[in-house]
Amino acid sequence: MCPIAVMPEGSEVTVAKVAGGGEASRRLSELGIVPGARINVVQNGGGPILLRVGDARFALGQGMALKVFVDGAC
Repeated sequence: MCPIAVMPEGSEVTVAKVAGGGEASRRLSELGIVPGARINVVQNGGGPILLRVGDARFALGQGMALKVFVDGAC
């Protein structure tokens, strides 16, 4: 398990765990980032990470990205 912040562009990953307090978890849940969700890493260049969840695309800041743990090799 590793944070989505370290995953390379083009990765398709499955969310294993969402860490953090209630507000962070609620916000990520509203975006569809919940355990079991499939996420594509569209862009990861050190700043905000561009993700695709289903048909939606959005940017996630590094701080929030460090709270999302995914299955896969780091």
